[in-house]
Amino acid sequence: QVQLVESGGGLVQPGGSLRLSCVASGNIFSTNVMGWYRQAPGKERELVAAVLRGVMTNYADSVKGRFTISRDNAKNTVYLQMNSLKPEDTAVYYCSAGRQWPQPRDYWGQGTQVTVSS
Repeated sequence: QVQLVESGGGLVQPGGSLRLSCVASGNIFSTNVMGWYRQAPGKERELVAAVLRGVMTNYADSVKGRFTISRDNAKNTVYLQMNSLKPEDTAVYYCSAGRQWPQPRDYWGQGTQVTVSS
């Protein structure tokens, strides 16, 4: 089993930035792929970004050039740096981990709310 704990969500104005963090614990050897998904009210959960062993990355078209995913293997932590935030980025963001590339989905965090509003 793998436990994932997210932090860093909150309220930010359009054009602002936030950084989400997700710390993994437990059987971390089964977390070759880590990622971030989001789910807005009334919408399906969608992949935002994923990282494979800290080397390969994948992004949704809607966040390319604005979001950056990174992984610190020494700290078992994955980050999502979000810049130039837009109101349509408002959602609950979920950390995920697993073996599936590019959509890890074996383990999930509890979610953290990101609200972009003036």
